[in-house]
Amino acid sequence: MKSAPISVLIPCFCCASTIRRAVDSVFAQTLAPTEVILVDDASDDETPAALRQLERDYHGRISVVPLKVNCGAASARNTGWALATQPYVAFLDADDSWHPEKLRVQYEYMNTHPDIAVCGHGRAHLRDDADPGAPAKNPAATNITATGLLFSNAFSTPTVMAKRTIPFRFPEGQRYVEDAFLWQQVALSGLAIVRLESDLAYIHKAPYGSSGLSGQLWKMERAELANFVSHFRAERIGSGLLAAATLFSLAKFLKRLLVRGAGTLQNKGARA
Repeated sequence: MKSAPISVLIPCFCCASTIRRAVDSVFAQTLAPTEVILVDDASDDETPAALRQLERDYHGRISVVPLKVNCGAASARNTGWALATQPYVAFLDADDSWHPEKLRVQYEYMNTHPDIAVCGHGRAHLRDDADPGAPAKNPAATNITATGLLFSNAFSTPTVMAKRTIPFRFPEGQRYVEDAFLWQQVALSGLAIVRLESDLAYIHKAPYGSSGLSGQLWKMERAELANFVSHFRAERIGSGLLAAATLFSLAKFLKRLLVRGAGTLQNKGARA
């Protein structure tokens, strides 16, 4: 199988039931990565055993890095990033998966556009038994601006491939909206970011469910507002942009609360 100079980084925490699906999707790629690094973020369930089994099943093609203290996905990704040896890093979460053509499509684009520092793409909600279908051929690329990223996160972490040598990392210890902060920091520094208009990654749960990080809406909102303040204090943005981004973020937060509340009422009515 052809391979590309890519390090795949997967933070793992209490993910024994989903990590095999994620890893299998990496090894189902039509263009294989050179290395796969799983960082166990001090899981206290069956995850360490599941990771060891994957290590055996894939005959040394996986490196498992155990952390002694739980630090969150941002720090776990940074740990893997520090160990990565390839020119490109690609991120995947332990409960998500990739289309088999993901690495080929994204690597070919980045390899032929060396000015791009970070590349994301679309993501879809996929049932486990569903056929993902064929990806878009030569998907269109949209330039992502720094201002745009302050008002909307253009892509999620499991869609991102980045140059390993960019001079920024996820904010250590930050557990919410840490990915958006990194993409904003990259863009505000003047580095180029694009999004490929094709769904090449998949989530397998509702984006705003009642459990997990997606259920922590207020904590996520506070982290997003703190991101803006950090950029302002570092003089990356001015007071006008800080105010506009803050107001827009609060409006989005209220809308999400309303949508979630309406969904809860609908479910209660269906059970009545």
